[in-house]
Amino acid sequence: MTAVAPRLGLFGGTFDPPHNAHVALARNAIAELGLDKLYILPTGQPWHRGQAPSAAVHRVAMARLAFEDVTGAVVDARETLRPGATYTADTLQELRAEHPAAQWHLLIGVDQALAFTQWRRWQELVAHAIICIAQRDHSTPASEVFSSKFGSKSQIRLLQTPWMPVSATDIRQRVAHGLGVSHLVPQAVARYIVDHSLYQITQTDHLNRPIDDH
Repeated sequence: MTAVAPRLGLFGGTFDPPHNAHVALARNAIAELGLDKLYILPTGQPWHRGQAPSAAVHRVAMARLAFEDVTGAVVDARETLRPGATYTADTLQELRAEHPAAQWHLLIGVDQALAFTQWRRWQELVAHAIICIAQRDHSTPASEVFSSKFGSKSQIRLLQTPWMPVSATDIRQRVAHGLGVSHLVPQAVARYIVDHSLYQITQTDHLNRPIDDH
């Protein structure tokens, strides 16, 4: 009898903070793709922007709170422990070595898909993982654009994820201005933000940095 290869996924991001749309995407992806495990990977120092996100210890802690009730989701802090910039190709290489028989799925958003050729060693990602694109707006032909670039429709999945108008940038700015965010993030994350005085107005330069972490 042939053993069935485990179906594993990667979902990376700054998670600064993790919000309800992140949780919904993870839950839907696990169900739709039939994943045995989804690695939630807070980034260390993202390669594509100059300023660092909030301290990794806070982002990892919030991610663990946000995804604790999502069956199959496991928060993995390995990227926050690396010196220098964080690259998804390095993470996938490590995980493939740990689980050589697995079928891998990489979760990305539309904006990430359209900029995919700017990623370091993106060819390795296409070769070794099924690229799963979560569209916020199903009228955007992300899968067609991706296919035209890479010519491998078998390596592409379009996730049917409900559109949720939530962004980490907006959440940080709301907190800085004393507005509530309990409807945008899991309750445990909202409490953590308050308990640790995150995203306060004194961090305005941090809050206003350009970011792509929806």
